[in-house]
Amino acid sequence: MHPLILLLCLLLYFLVLLAVARFTGKGNRVGSFYHGDRKSPWFVVAFGMIGATLSGVTFISVPGETGNSAFHYFQFVLGNMAGYVVIALFLLPFYYRKNILSIYSVLQNRMGKEGYRAASGFFILSKVIGASFRLFLAALVIDMAITGPLGVPFWVAVLFCLILIWLYTHRSGIRTVVWTDTLQTVVLLSAALATAGVLLHSFGKPAGSVLRELMGQPATTIFEFGWKSPHNFYKQFVSGIVLTIALNGFDQDIIQKNLTCADSGKARKNMLWFSLWFGISVFLFLILGALLYAFAREKGIVLPERSDQVYPFLALNYLGKGIALLFILGISAAAFSSADSAITAMTTSFCVDFLNIGRKPEKRQVWIRNRVHLAVSLVLFLVILLFHELNNESVVTAIFKAAGYTYGPIAGVFCFSLFLNRIPFKKALVPVCIVSPVLTFFLVQLVEDVRAGYRFGFEMIVVNTLITFLLLLLLFSERGKDPR
Repeated sequence: MHPLILLLCLLLYFLVLLAVARFTGKGNRVGSFYHGDRKSPWFVVAFGMIGATLSGVTFISVPGETGNSAFHYFQFVLGNMAGYVVIALFLLPFYYRKNILSIYSVLQNRMGKEGYRAASGFFILSKVIGASFRLFLAALVIDMAITGPLGVPFWVAVLFCLILIWLYTHRSGIRTVVWTDTLQTVVLLSAALATAGVLLHSFGKPAGSVLRELMGQPATTIFEFGWKSPHNFYKQFVSGIVLTIALNGFDQDIIQKNLTCADSGKARKNMLWFSLWFGISVFLFLILGALLYAFAREKGIVLPERSDQVYPFLALNYLGKGIALLFILGISAAAFSSADSAITAMTTSFCVDFLNIGRKPEKRQVWIRNRVHLAVSLVLFLVILLFHELNNESVVTAIFKAAGYTYGPIAGVFCFSLFLNRIPFKKALVPVCIVSPVLTFFLVQLVEDVRAGYRFGFEMIVVNTLITFLLLLLLFSERGKDPR
């Protein structure tokens, strides 16, 4: 399909998003940006969270990963689903009782400003890297299919996308994001379902027969119990639980959407249904991956060496113009649904946690919030350009992996605050949060060197969280006393 046609369709999609933003922005107040006036329907939040959680990384990487590790990733997803149940039953009611805008503010009474701002700061750092990386992957695909052939520089394409995201989120923030994410979830799931349908039809057999054959092959194996394998079920499942609680239960981005529901009961219902829909959606992408590889074998197509290029390569070159268009819209929806909520969450966290914006006059609040929102978008733009300049997959992936280390301190600080009636030496909080990821890195290297053949997978964050927790435990004061 000609790049101009793809570009026009993408522009039309953005116009729809802007129309949704205009509609949802009617009658908004200052607080609407942060909590959506607590009026979001729980089922809309639940469905929209699928798009934000899957992101562009899942959209293009999970189908390709089936060629490397079969369906083992689903073991991790089962842990994710269990983690979401924990969040629904325990953390969401706790946050509602506190009636907060930023979830990190719950740390202030027990951990002081140091612990409060350390957790918030690590969240912002993690989100900047994570959101930039996800949008970067989507921008690469858009550049390959649209802007590159048209001779438009990469940075112009990235800037254009961020301007549009800023336009539809800057007025109403999370109130708009809840609804635009719902639309974007529809788009990305439609792209995946349509692609799977075309692939099933291409085999010339009944769809049920093709799926039964696929599910009987080693390439679709889900469970792995070899202890040394990074895909071991127990490591994947437990890591999925811990990672979900750390990356979602202690993450302003995800929790902020849930806090737009009217009460904790509706928020719990939203999270429980979301966990089910999330598992089904990821399994769909795994099946899509199996179909893509089967299609390539059947047609004798030589696939790219990088697994995350498999879906884009086949969708843009072998599955017809309609699938090419849906793929571009799908990857755009997946990337933008995670980027828009990340920008909104980072704006909220910085305004509430560092600027204490609630104590300022309303007009001043809007002025500050808009500039912070613009600054966050600019930071993402610069980080994406840095990724592009590095132009080295191993370096960029290492940076993205490093961002995962920063969630361990967040989880460790929260666990210490929630489960122990102890107050740590507050001046040691920031050093502990910095030292913990470093110790985790060296411990991981040591274990992998000593235990030949053992490779850490997602369980790395469990180690990081435990190290943070233990360091804080070593540096606590007497029960109930402030050490300063």
